[in-house]
Amino acid sequence: MTNREHLQTGRWAETETEKFLRANGLKFLVRNFRCRRGEIDLIMADSDILVFVEVRFRRSQRFGSGLESVTASKRRRLFAAAGFFLAQGVTHPANRCRFDVVSVTRRNYRPEFQWVRNAFTQDG
Repeated sequence: MTNREHLQTGRWAETETEKFLRANGLKFLVRNFRCRRGEIDLIMADSDILVFVEVRFRRSQRFGSGLESVTASKRRRLFAAAGFFLAQGVTHPANRCRFDVVSVTRRNYRPEFQWVRNAFTQDG
């Protein structure tokens, strides 16, 4: 897969995941939040919970799930980016945060989702 195809697939997975999460009651806030510390694919709200979402596209589960592909290094970058985002003065009155992972596969040109709520915490 070329870099361009990889980026297009990533954008497709993020768009489909956003639609999926909205259909499941979450409110969209920000897409592709970037800072020097890292990037967060989607930032959503689930009532009073601020949800930082990592989207992982998987052609198959052959080499593991999307959740398994989020390394300790990636988690550290997500925590750092989320901390930076929160320090900017979030306009949402969230009093809690969580980190979700959504693994997206494509079957017969349709997305399938594996949504892991509260997939990991800073403690472990």
